[in-house]
Amino acid sequence: MPAAPDPWKGFRGVCAGTLVLEAIVILLALPIVANLGGGVTWLSGGLIIGSAIAMVLGAGVQGRSWAMKFNITIQVILLFGAFVDLSIGAVGVIFGVVWAYLLYLRRDLRIRMEKGLLPSQQPRTLG
Repeated sequence: MPAAPDPWKGFRGVCAGTLVLEAIVILLALPIVANLGGGVTWLSGGLIIGSAIAMVLGAGVQGRSWAMKFNITIQVILLFGAFVDLSIGAVGVIFGVVWAYLLYLRRDLRIRMEKGLLPSQQPRTLG
């Protein structure tokens, strides 16, 4: 009989995919920052490119115990990026909501696992 699927593996995949998507979105904010406000400065450009690199690299370490702290730290940095450029802060707010929902899902997954309510934890019937 095959082993039951690991629900945490799926959750880590969602987190990694979210980071990659966020990296793409923050890089797409670069032309907006260039055309609005004061343009791209070393601070705004460095924040955008540095954040995107950190997100792509972070997608590969979602199996670590500190991965969610890393993900939330990036979000906080982007939220404070609103002081550099409002476009950066807007991306931080949008993805901050996404990460808040992912934290809720992680909590829900943990509770369901403890109670044995996941489909992979249910006894299989033959027939």
